Amino acid sequence: MFEVGFSELCMIALVALLVIGPERLPKFARLAGFWIGKTRNMVANVKSEIHAELQAEEMRQLLKSQSGLDELQQLQDEFSHTIHSVKLSSEVLEDSSKQSNPDE
Repeated sequence: MFEVGFSELCMIALVALLVIGPERLPKFARLAGFWIGKTRNMVANVKSEIHAELQAEEMRQLLKSQSGLDELQQLQDEFSHTIHSVKLSSEVLEDSSKQSNPDE
């Protein structure tokens, strides 16, 4: 994100030394390090929460599509059952027609 090289860090340290002074610089550096660490930790937590929410949304979408697939499977089973019933009915009709017309 921010590309800071060694020369830029040296310039920042020199300006901080001149502005803050040599006796308060170590305390300020510790305080700055503490807040930078807190900020990084907070950003990492936010990233992990966003990642977890995205995964949860993906799982909801998968479950939703899975329920659609279950409905399609149920319709296919009903259709197969109906086809089987029609075949049985047609066989029964054929048998009854053969029995009523033994000439054929």
